[in-house]
Amino acid sequence: MSTSKISSAKKDHSDAIAALQTRFGKQLTTNIMVREQHGHTMTWLANQPPDAVLTVTDKHEVATAVEICNQYQMPVIAFGIGSSLEGQLNAPYGGLCIDMHAMDAILQVHNEDLTVTVQPGVTREQLNHYLRDTGLFFPIDPGANASIGGMVATRASGTNAVRYGTMKDVVLALEIVTASGEIVRTGTRAKKSAAGYDLTRLMIGSEGTLGIVTEVTLKLFGISECIGSGICHFPTIEDACQAVMLTIQMCLPIARIELLDAMQIKACNQYANLDLDETPTLFVEFHGTDASVAEQAQMFTDIIEEFGGRDFAWDTNEAERKRLWQARHNAYHASSALRPEASALSTDACVPISRLAECVSATAKDIEASGMIGPIVGHVGDGNFHVLLLVDTDNPEEVATADGIINRLATRAIEMNGTCTGEHGIGQGKQKYMQQEHGNALVLMQAIKSALDPKNILNPGKIWPEPLPTV
Repeated sequence: MSTSKISSAKKDHSDAIAALQTRFGKQLTTNIMVREQHGHTMTWLANQPPDAVLTVTDKHEVATAVEICNQYQMPVIAFGIGSSLEGQLNAPYGGLCIDMHAMDAILQVHNEDLTVTVQPGVTREQLNHYLRDTGLFFPIDPGANASIGGMVATRASGTNAVRYGTMKDVVLALEIVTASGEIVRTGTRAKKSAAGYDLTRLMIGSEGTLGIVTEVTLKLFGISECIGSGICHFPTIEDACQAVMLTIQMCLPIARIELLDAMQIKACNQYANLDLDETPTLFVEFHGTDASVAEQAQMFTDIIEEFGGRDFAWDTNEAERKRLWQARHNAYHASSALRPEASALSTDACVPISRLAECVSATAKDIEASGMIGPIVGHVGDGNFHVLLLVDTDNPEEVATADGIINRLATRAIEMNGTCTGEHGIGQGKQKYMQQEHGNALVLMQAIKSALDPKNILNPGKIWPEPLPTV
């Protein structure tokens, strides 16, 4: 397992901590409990706490802290709310964790341009609550109430991606602090540009290894006149995936289309006191006018009938829609409750839509053959799905079995010209698949990293194994 291969080599950073303490006083803490809270907490990767945690309130404090760390060659890890899943927040070489949660101001809303500028500690739910009277909303919805800065760092996605895209599609501009402590802006509020390198896109998904985000300018979207949502059941998981594939291929402008397998429906029923049929199920949502939503729903009805879809019911009741999607967003906790004494390991993959049914079906059979509990749920409209394996981490056989399932899923997705992760990112947990997925391009990534962070202080030990293998 990757947990045993993570380096624990650390340098003595006492001089850097002393310098930070002089500058920031009580904003800096070395309390072990606080440090562990800022290491990895979401899955079974070992917690590797930083040497100190600094809570910042503005970009100048971030820049000063990074400048000091650069002087003393001390690693720096940015922290939002801690919801990442692949060890992005661990400190394998020690260092400073910069906690950004207090940088939570919504700086500017430009209604006419459908844009907003925020600090990185703003969460997606906070932003949408703020926008509720403007008729606009921010659509990227990864499930967790993640911070915008963290969503930039991991190139987050979510349930609305099939219609509204992912973070790479909605970020217009960034303000970042570089490895030397310089504050730099990338991009503008214009919706396109042909001027120079696209540094904004370079930073999105870099997991804090190229710069620390201190400001984000985002696209917003108008709230639709009518929103309809519903569910339908299928005989098999392959039938459900085939229905998804045809829906996308027919260019139906569906806003959300989520797959929950029979085990996930069972978990949701038990967790939320629902009474859904425990069969593969699609949750769907349509956005538009009254007429267009009705038309989309009818087209979807015609499509699913070809694949044995049944009991499709939809309506525009807001309370029912929120109840439906709350059950979907609680999938992680609902699944964990199936085996509360076990650790929950969430993994994901993404494939071209034409290979979706094949990949999901093969993964489901693999899990079933293993005898493990592993519900499947996914944002299948863009070919992305998740497996939540419930594992007794004190049982070596179970750990090995789970590792095998994850390895086969990652390899299966890459061989289908997909990716080992559609939205969780690489961090520490999926480093071993980077060579297979990217080949010689991994050398280019390392060259970019070396050019922008020559002392390797920005979140070291993430994305690729160190040292980088030669190709």
